[in-house]
Amino acid sequence: MNYDLNKLSQAQQKTSTLAGLKKLLQLIAHEKKILLLALLAILTNSSLNLLGPLVIGHTIDKYVQHKDYSGVIHNAIILLCMYLLALFTSFSQTKLMGSVSQRMLFTLRNSIFNKLQQLPVGFFNQNKAGDLISRVNNDTDKLNQFFSQSLMQFIGNISIMVGAGVFLLLIKFELGAATLAPAVLILILTLALSPWIKRKNALNLKSVGGMSSEIQESLHNFKVIIAFNRRDYFRKRFETANRANYKTAISSGLANNVFIPVYGLFASIAQLIVLAFGIYLITIGQFSIGLLVSYLSYSTNFYNPLRQLAALWTNFQLAMAGWDRISQILSLETDLPVMENGITEPNAALLEFRNVHFGYTDDQEILHNISFKLEQGKTYALVGPTGGGKTTTASLIARLYDPSKGLVMLDGRDIRTYSLEERTQKIGFILQEPFLFTGTVKDNILYGNDLYKDHTNEQLEKVIIDANLGSLLAIFESGLETQVLSSGDSISLGQKQLIAFMRAVLRNPQILILDEATANIDTITEQLLSDILNKLPDTTTRVIIAHRLNTIENADEIFFVNSGEVSRAGSLNDAMDMLLQGKRVS
Repeated sequence: MNYDLNKLSQAQQKTSTLAGLKKLLQLIAHEKKILLLALLAILTNSSLNLLGPLVIGHTIDKYVQHKDYSGVIHNAIILLCMYLLALFTSFSQTKLMGSVSQRMLFTLRNSIFNKLQQLPVGFFNQNKAGDLISRVNNDTDKLNQFFSQSLMQFIGNISIMVGAGVFLLLIKFELGAATLAPAVLILILTLALSPWIKRKNALNLKSVGGMSSEIQESLHNFKVIIAFNRRDYFRKRFETANRANYKTAISSGLANNVFIPVYGLFASIAQLIVLAFGIYLITIGQFSIGLLVSYLSYSTNFYNPLRQLAALWTNFQLAMAGWDRISQILSLETDLPVMENGITEPNAALLEFRNVHFGYTDDQEILHNISFKLEQGKTYALVGPTGGGKTTTASLIARLYDPSKGLVMLDGRDIRTYSLEERTQKIGFILQEPFLFTGTVKDNILYGNDLYKDHTNEQLEKVIIDANLGSLLAIFESGLETQVLSSGDSISLGQKQLIAFMRAVLRNPQILILDEATANIDTITEQLLSDILNKLPDTTTRVIIAHRLNTIENADEIFFVNSGEVSRAGSLNDAMDMLLQGKRVS
């Protein structure tokens, strides 16, 4: 299945803004009550601000021109009360929307992270970690900024515009129609340029993700960079990514600000129309000075929000571009679904490959028509040259991937019918590069194992000793409380593999896969591991992948994996001959 988000984005760019907005609003559907309160506050604020010019115009015509200063003071107090109430409603809607946006950000980031945990290994093979981090952090923050700062301003400005337009038409329809005429041209221009602005912002967000990927890769491999003195190589790569981000940022910045001067020009034209037409109406006795002042104010109230909407619209387009990138992840589904439980075959092997074909991409097959069986309690070895398909075969056993053709059977059932919890309980997998996170040895040993999560250190130590793992724990200076950093700098790579080994064994799996598990440990520790493997329960099936043949000399059966084919190797000497021949051929 194609999980490349960069390729998906090209197809999803056709998604309309309205469709994207509908999906986005579904995320905050449970906030209806608070959104309604915020909407009520902003509409009240807009109404109060719209009544102000009418009161001012009335005051000029009735009190100022007749020098009735008591009436002026009376209306001034009314205006002050109105504007103080408008201040309170503005603060209220800001507080309400701020809380909504933060909860939405929390929910959205949780949703993305939970979705990422549901996706298979193939997704992470096709997408860079830096770009995913950018989507979780940067793109969600763009949405948060829009909801917390821009959305209610957006609604408030539109309500003021609509109200101002209504007053303009009601006071004097002919003058109002002439004043609003430039707004029609603004609407046409906005609709025409919005898709272009959205594309520019999407490209900028993509380049930000690319730059994050370069930074993440450089920091992750910094030791290698220093060891080979290739700072220049990564400096050039970062410069290329930074320059690409610079170009897209300039382009999106230009697109985002293109409306502001244009809106300002049309607002000025509207003011000239009001002055010219209004003065003419006054000279013929169809208008008053107070109404002209009110009209100028309403004209300003109509076109000033348009200028603000120019900036808010770009924020909206940026938020929607970020939402497109986020929704690409949320819309993905795993290609490893759990199927309905079918018929269980009696007296079946513990695990069986039946005519299995597999390729990481559709156009390149890695394994070709593989068939073999693994019996309970035996030790199997997979040997072969690098790139022959050993790790791929082991990944299919653990269902990190599904075959493109054929079946993998576990305990007489299609492996696809097992839930994730059932499968991981039955199959333990020690990878070439074990994953550890910041914490202690205990935290990492108990990762994904609820059986011992409430054990004290003393109780867990007893469990470890009973599992014949006490000699491995003794290697760590502070035992279970030995500190582990996610970078791995606090312990050696060999110690990391020992922690992964203990973590897998304590789960008591039926099948234990060791993918080069002894590649980075010394000979003495390797012998300890070998002794522990020999003391595992008789029901545990061991699958060992190794290049060093001395680690598999006690295997019950050896499979030779090369060029996408799996064949029985017979004795250890036969396996060595096949390995040497395979290397010469490759």
